Amino acid sequence: MSQISCSELMVKSLIDRGVDAIFGIPGAQTYAFFDALYKYRDQIKLYVSRHEQGSAYLAYGYAKSTGKPAAYCVVPGPGVLNTTAALCTAHNAPVLCITGQVPSEFVGVGHGMLHELPDQLSTLRSLTKWAARVDHAAHAPALLADAFRNMTSGRIQPTALEIPLDVFGHLVDADAVVPTIPPPKFTPDSEKIQRAAEMIKEAKAPMIYVGSGAVHAGRELAELASLIQAPVVAFRGGRGIVGDDTPYGFNCAEGYKYYPNIDLMIGIGTRLELPAFRWQEGIANHPMIRIDIDSTQLVRLRGDLGIVSDSKLAVRALLEALGQDFECKQSREQEFLEIKAQSHREIQKIQPQMTYLNIMRQVLPRDSFIVEEISQVGFTAYYGFPVYEPRKLVTCGYQGNLGHGFQTALGVKIANPDSPVVSITGDGGFMFGVQELATAVQYKIGLITLIFNNDAFGNVRRDQVNFYDGHIHGSELTNPDFVALAKSFGAAAYLAESADELRELLLQALVESENGPVVIEVPCERGSEVSPFEFLLPANYGR
Repeated sequence: MSQISCSELMVKSLIDRGVDAIFGIPGAQTYAFFDALYKYRDQIKLYVSRHEQGSAYLAYGYAKSTGKPAAYCVVPGPGVLNTTAALCTAHNAPVLCITGQVPSEFVGVGHGMLHELPDQLSTLRSLTKWAARVDHAAHAPALLADAFRNMTSGRIQPTALEIPLDVFGHLVDADAVVPTIPPPKFTPDSEKIQRAAEMIKEAKAPMIYVGSGAVHAGRELAELASLIQAPVVAFRGGRGIVGDDTPYGFNCAEGYKYYPNIDLMIGIGTRLELPAFRWQEGIANHPMIRIDIDSTQLVRLRGDLGIVSDSKLAVRALLEALGQDFECKQSREQEFLEIKAQSHREIQKIQPQMTYLNIMRQVLPRDSFIVEEISQVGFTAYYGFPVYEPRKLVTCGYQGNLGHGFQTALGVKIANPDSPVVSITGDGGFMFGVQELATAVQYKIGLITLIFNNDAFGNVRRDQVNFYDGHIHGSELTNPDFVALAKSFGAAAYLAESADELRELLLQALVESENGPVVIEVPCERGSEVSPFEFLLPANYGR
């Protein structure tokens, strides 16, 4: 029986599982793995970032925008630690971290070998759903299968494998690939579905609230919303599951306007962050049905009825339980449209952010992806940018980490080369990953990046002004000439000094980005932006 290296077997296994791109930076403990990638370079493309955090963020963007597993590989110790911000951001995306380890005989000994950590595996386990060490090459096929099974079944979350330097090079049987077991279906309890149907029948003004756990259930949710005349509200991950261009697709600002009148909350694939913790009066004042594939979520925030299930299967079951004899409620579509129109008028006061977002929505094709950054325009996009399809708004979720946006957007564009991808970033966040402009140019990644430059960490500065007696300290920045900087990397770059110029340059960028990255800097007067938080977190949040 022929034999191949553990590294080569792992690369073949990734390809067999549909992984066609991998991100990373080669180093001492991973040379054998990258040599195996070279052998299969026609089947799996390598994207080398200029910082390990970029590798993980690119993998996150790839996975989050497609739902397909993505992988990255970096050296252990400082290499893997540099990826941890991205790894915890990927808390609901199928990302696989592959990292090296010191030689087997030195693991846990504490000799201070190159890139050694006291307990790297425990660190990875604290950030992922599952992590393991390949102690022997013969174990690699089964452990890689376990990594994919855990990553793609139940609640979608990242996993990690660490492989000692020597194990990467060990030989293993060439046909030792272990298939990944298909994930269980997580069908709902029929009795609980019947109870949920009865609660829905009794409700006069229900609300459906969705998160990224319902991203694959859009058709069923649209049918349910129409049947029971309920808006489908989303904050971040659930945007576009039911399109904003329908009467039923509500953003968080629109949802808050309807919230005081509801008599039933139906949470599907979501932590219910806003209604549970941010909206006035809280969720405890309303009967609540919770549907989630992760049973621990139903313990963390208990509802009147909790159903552990895949969201798509649960909503289908609900539709069947309501049945054809369900007395259709009088249409509220006109009411919903009026709420949406009123909210849209109200949010226009968030300036200049809404001017920019309105232009973007008018100019960009329907299938465009938007990747927000922790910035004034990025925050406003949560409710100010209409989203028509799931996965089209990519965010950092509750981590709220500066620097994810531009780097994540590169991964989104790699995964979706035929759709426009726009990174909304501030000057502060962009500088966290500016080095990846070199990556964008090297691989001709046609990302459009909008840098809204207010020479500050804008949110920090506003809070210092409003709540700390104007003690501005550490929040004002000195920036480079972003246009000249981008051009020095080889990217196309422009300055938009007015809304009209932004419109024209964005139209131009849609064409130019077919050949590589385009950067547009939009100067903003420091401190001039109206706070977007009135429509994000309307309860007492301190802003």
